[in-house]
Amino acid sequence: MAITIRDVAREAEVSVATVSRALNGRDNVAAEVRAHVQAVATRLRYVPHSAARSLITRRTQTIGALLPDMHGEFFSELIRGIDKAARAQGYHLLLSSSHGDADETAAALQAMLGRVDGLLIMSPHADPGFIEQHLPEDLPAILLNPVRGHTRLSALAVDNRAGAYAMTQHLVHRGYREIVLITGPKGNLDSEERLQGCLDALHDLLPEAVPQIVSGDFSEESGYRAGSLIARQSARPQAIFAANDSMAIGCLFALTEAGLRVPDDIALAGFDDIPTARFTQPPLTTVRVRIADLGGRALDQLLAAIANGGSAQQHSVQMLAPELVLRASCGMHSHAAAAPTHNPDTVSKKRAQAGPDARRTPHPAPKHR
Repeated sequence: MAITIRDVAREAEVSVATVSRALNGRDNVAAEVRAHVQAVATRLRYVPHSAARSLITRRTQTIGALLPDMHGEFFSELIRGIDKAARAQGYHLLLSSSHGDADETAAALQAMLGRVDGLLIMSPHADPGFIEQHLPEDLPAILLNPVRGHTRLSALAVDNRAGAYAMTQHLVHRGYREIVLITGPKGNLDSEERLQGCLDALHDLLPEAVPQIVSGDFSEESGYRAGSLIARQSARPQAIFAANDSMAIGCLFALTEAGLRVPDDIALAGFDDIPTARFTQPPLTTVRVRIADLGGRALDQLLAAIANGGSAQQHSVQMLAPELVLRASCGMHSHAAAAPTHNPDTVSKKRAQAGPDARRTPHPAPKHR
């Protein structure tokens, strides 16, 4: 028979209310009484009933995380960071995936309501209208990606433009003039910003160059297809910059399969610095996003909002600075360097100085990760 709170109270010779206050961390219990109750509960192997406890505390001690997908190293690292930080604070993690679909995103949010104390959301659909329609104002939530428009939620996002600009700049400074960009999926704001960072750098550093763009979808398969396409070209580029590491790794396999040597025949770079990136052959040059740290910092920020009662969240957008990790795939020895902050005003001034004929190269509006 399961041990109940009444059994603990009887054994500790205190009231049920005192046991509840002691085990729930209330401050109106003397320290020696709290220690005694906890010792008795441990000896009896008492496990609090989570549903009853949540009715008293109005907390589930559970955090929800809604992601576009759970496949791949990026999401594994992100989940690891969130879960590690949650466990350190006594919280559990409830995960759901939307698979990039707006209706599934709405359904997942609805399913989590009442089950979690707060939400971490990474979704291409988290625009202001969607947030207002599907997320209660009193539920604390933090966004883990850039969004179009202004929402009431705070967000943590990677400075994609700065990272992509810095990597393109590095490739140009290495002497590469013909650079192919493999983009992420259409509608993905991360992909759009990384593409724009590349285009900004090419416009500033190689104004006569015509950007070469190959579409991808952030998967290894799309990187492989892009690499196969590039390998078959009669006039191959000098370098390839993929919008994430998964595509870069797929591309690397295709190039190697075609008999091309990286970086001798063609240089290659990615974005994210997933764990596998350092173990490819050659090791992959990339833009480092501290993925697990992103998840941990978002969790800490969410718990602060929960502690505030979840109301009147102070809106903020925090941009996380990426850094270049230079490895052998671009012809470098391994080392890391900070990426400069992207400054759209500076880019605009340079374009203005270039004159009215200096136009941004048109490109397809590239899903959230």
